Amino acid sequence: MKYHIEFDLDFKRNKAPGKYIVIEGIDGSGKTTQVERLTEYLHKKGKPVVPTREPRKGTGLIGELIQKILQGKTTIPSIAFQYLFTADRAMHHAELILPSLAKGDIVVSDRCFWSTIPYGIMDREGAFDPKTAEFLMISQSILSFYHQFTIPDYTFYLDVPLDLAMKRLKAADGETEIYEHRGKLAKTLKGYDWLLQKFPKEFIVIDAAKSVEQVTEDIISHVNKIL
Repeated sequence: MKYHIEFDLDFKRNKAPGKYIVIEGIDGSGKTTQVERLTEYLHKKGKPVVPTREPRKGTGLIGELIQKILQGKTTIPSIAFQYLFTADRAMHHAELILPSLAKGDIVVSDRCFWSTIPYGIMDREGAFDPKTAEFLMISQSILSFYHQFTIPDYTFYLDVPLDLAMKRLKAADGETEIYEHRGKLAKTLKGYDWLLQKFPKEFIVIDAAKSVEQVTEDIISHVNKIL
């Protein structure tokens, strides 16, 4: 027997005095660098800023397990892996993000729940499936009646060609994570493309093929208009 479920629901908006800013994009798009540069800029402007990231790799029991899985040191079913991200995100919001926003701080995060869609789809077998994306929106507490994470006030998406992202990853130091492979990143890009088409008003697209300095200038030009 099949059951039909249909409903309309908005995102959970931030009503606190602080601002929630997120930088999204595939691996190699420059997210971490831009979070650091934006944080430095806001500090110099005398703004109370809290930099953070998701997932919080290596932080607590869940973060340590996520780190091992990303590095290929242990494996679990993909659906279980995605729920680990959700559990870590719930703790992140309760312990850091929401209290900081309540104090009036500016939270600048390297990724948020948006990444659940492209990376969750990437973990599934077969080609990109919009129905799977919609399922993840509900099951991962994004558009859920049971619980919703607070949506960022502003999300910058760093748009970068796949070839350039791979080139940057190859040049970077550090351990290779399971997501840093061309086929998987290509599938992840389709997930982000779906998000941009489905929720165009929630993203500010930045051309991340530019130099680091130019990308920072583009982000700051938008931030200065909203703060």
